[in-house]
Amino acid sequence: MSRIVYIGCMNRIQVSPEIHFGKPCVAGTRIPVQAVLELVREAIPFESIIRDYYPDLKMEDIQACIQYAIDVVQTEDIHVGVPS
Repeated sequence: MSRIVYIGCMNRIQVSPEIHFGKPCVAGTRIPVQAVLELVREAIPFESIIRDYYPDLKMEDIQACIQYAIDVVQTEDIHVGVPS
């Protein structure tokens, strides 16, 4: 049985064990959040990402990918050890 979990951002991000080994993807696509974030990191304008890479995306999908990354970092606990 397929299990899909929608994560925040108006259900634009989904995780399913059957799609990209459970990595977060834009809902209704097989586009990994990581792939979108890598394009954003390269300072590619949102319009170009949609036109040249992922025509199925909407501006809100890219914004949801960024918000997902923010949410992950916000909830992450980093434990820094004290040098001996």
